[in-house]
Amino acid sequence: MGEWILAKLAWMPGWLQMITLSAMPVTELRASIPIAFTVMKDAWAWPWWQTYALAVAGNMLPVPFVLRLLGPVSRFLSRWRPFERFFDRLFERARRRAGSSIERYEALGLALFVAVPLPMTGAWTGCVAAYLFGIPGRLALPSILLGVAGAGAVVMLVMTGALAGLEFLVGS
Repeated sequence: MGEWILAKLAWMPGWLQMITLSAMPVTELRASIPIAFTVMKDAWAWPWWQTYALAVAGNMLPVPFVLRLLGPVSRFLSRWRPFERFFDRLFERARRRAGSSIERYEALGLALFVAVPLPMTGAWTGCVAAYLFGIPGRLALPSILLGVAGAGAVVMLVMTGALAGLEFLVGS
C-alpha cells in the first residue's frame, strides 16, 4: 500500500512524500518509517533523526484539524444513512479498541493508546477516541503528540536495531 501511494506522490520532493505518507490514516508513521529505511533508503538517505522528525511532524499535521472538525462533520454527515453507518462503525471500532484504558486514565490513557505501534492505534484513531470519550482538545492534542512521539521512537528503534542486526548477520 505504501509503495503504491509513493508512486502517486513521485512528483513531490522526498521530504514532502514522507510528511504526506505519515499524515495519511492508512500509513501514518508506523509505515512511513519502515518505508524510509527500506524501499526509499537510497532515494532519501536521511539520518535517523531527520526521518523521525519528518514522520512525527507529518503524523501530527492533521491532528488539530481532525480534533476540531470530527464532531461537527460527523453530526452533519450523519443526517444521511450511509454516513451514519460509516460513523457508527468507526466510533464502535474506536470504542472497542481504546475503551478501557482511555475511560480509566483519560489523557494519559489516550497517550498510551496512541503510543502502541500497531495498526488502528495511531493519531487518527486517537482523535476519534478523544472525541468519543470527551477529552478536550487542550488535553487531547498534547496526549496524541506524546503518543505519536513514543510510537515513532519504538518504530525507529525496531528499524535501526533490526537493520543493524541484519547487517551484522550478513557481514556487510
